[in-house]
Amino acid sequence: MKIAYYNEIDPYAAQWLRNLISAGLIAPGDVDERDIADVRADDVRGYKQAHFFAGIGGWSYALRLAGWPDDRPVWTGSCPCQPFSSASRGRARGLDDKRHLWPEWRRLIAAIAPSVVFGEQVAASYEWQAQSSHDLEVLGYEVGAAIIPACALGFDHARPRYYFAGHSDRDGKSSLQVDGKMAGLQRHRSDAGVVVSPDGVPSRMAVFSAFGNAIVPQVAAAFIESAMTSLPLQSNE
Repeated sequence: MKIAYYNEIDPYAAQWLRNLISAGLIAPGDVDERDIADVRADDVRGYKQAHFFAGIGGWSYALRLAGWPDDRPVWTGSCPCQPFSSASRGRARGLDDKRHLWPEWRRLIAAIAPSVVFGEQVAASYEWQAQSSHDLEVLGYEVGAAIIPACALGFDHARPRYYFAGHSDRDGKSSLQVDGKMAGLQRHRSDAGVVVSPDGVPSRMAVFSAFGNAIVPQVAAAFIESAMTSLPLQSNE
């Protein structure tokens, strides 16, 4: 049975995903290493979950931490942050940057219309936030969002990130709410660490790159739990 589709262009991260799938740490599924621009709607159709810019599987792991079943439909994505990140050292061009891939993900969202979409971006991506929220609303989604730093869950670094959720019941009756204060964050344990697979590590730089581009699953899980309080309970959306 097809459960999850993972799209990740980096070969090292893609192999890491396969290792994690084999270890049973993330939802079972297929890993597609093509550029998202080459992915068509029919390539994704039929999967319960679809994870774009999948990295090392942080979103799938976060869903499990939050109690989201593998067979409950959902799409996730963490679009490249380089066009909007201060770490780009002046090379970022925002919405005009060729690494701005939200339009490609939006194309697939529009074609398949998943009922629930979760995503993440650097906190300072104001243009990206405005465009993605507007686009989702045009497509019939109600959007909830919050900026959450990793230190809110007890981690020793700030790493503030913009998390968003989009929901549509296809009838325009969504009632998605996300608690902006995220008052329950402190009750989450922060000693679980980040998912790690030691197999096939070619260099320390590859590991640092994989972690640098990854979400903190425990933070994403806290956001997912907050959104789940107002999402429909059915597993066959």
